[in-house]
Amino acid sequence: MTARLALVGARGYTGAELLTLIAGHPGLQLAAAGSRQQAGQPVPGFDGLSFSVIEPAHIKNTDADCWLLALPNGKSKPYCSAIQTHAPEAVIVDLSADHRFDPDWVYGLPEHRRKLIAGSKRIANPGCYATGMQLALLPLADLLAGPPVCFGVSGYSGAGTTPSHRNDPDNLRDNLLPYGLTDHLHEREAGHYLGRRVRFLPHVAPHFRGILLTIHMNFSRAITDRELMEKYARAYANEPLVKLRQDIPVLRDGQNVHHVTIGGISVAEDSRSAVVVAALDNLLKGAATQAIQNINLALGFKEFSGIL
Repeated sequence: MTARLALVGARGYTGAELLTLIAGHPGLQLAAAGSRQQAGQPVPGFDGLSFSVIEPAHIKNTDADCWLLALPNGKSKPYCSAIQTHAPEAVIVDLSADHRFDPDWVYGLPEHRRKLIAGSKRIANPGCYATGMQLALLPLADLLAGPPVCFGVSGYSGAGTTPSHRNDPDNLRDNLLPYGLTDHLHEREAGHYLGRRVRFLPHVAPHFRGILLTIHMNFSRAITDRELMEKYARAYANEPLVKLRQDIPVLRDGQNVHHVTIGGISVAEDSRSAVVVAALDNLLKGAATQAIQNINLALGFKEFSGIL
């Protein structure tokens, strides 16, 4: 089985990761790669294919079974409308936040919503921080009392390629930047799909990629370290992209890997609160890897084809 895929937004950091994954996928054929800045240049890893400008008006001229939209927030809807008009049977995976709260789209967190994603035509890829928060909290959602507090640190690739104070090397050098400390999009996203409020405190650090989340939780009853670890073990026993460990993960455990590492699970003396740490790559499991998982499920490939 082979499926033709068109990528819009190939220039960004996530776009580059997607091209690498598509090149190594046994069932995907890259039909087009859209990048205004790189138009006319050869696409690395794809002989005979050049980057092109892909606007919504060009959708009708591209034969693709799947459209992968790696665009900034607020930019995907005209493309989706054009695809719906000219290729309604094509799968769309949107990496922006534009459809994450849309009930007509499936939210693409495979470890939690695999059956809904399989065969779906419209999939909203989760945000990077929201992925880490949900995977760290879902096994304990029934025990939580009050909003968990999530302290997050990300590399500056999460701020994208457009110059800003959050990806300025001079501003980041020997520095740590808090931002979006209330009502952050990923706070609302994680809370929406967990079914409870979450408090999220994001920061940008001078490293390029990788997220580290330290999460404090209160519980409705007393609990032990062993019980918590057993809950995580049951939840992720058959999930190759979630790795559990006893000790505390560090940032490097989440860099350049396809999986999330969850560990450092520690209950406080009061037995009614605990801390857990999660590490993941914002460009991979937080974006590109998860998009390929969703494409595989939607098109009928093995879920981890091209990933593992």
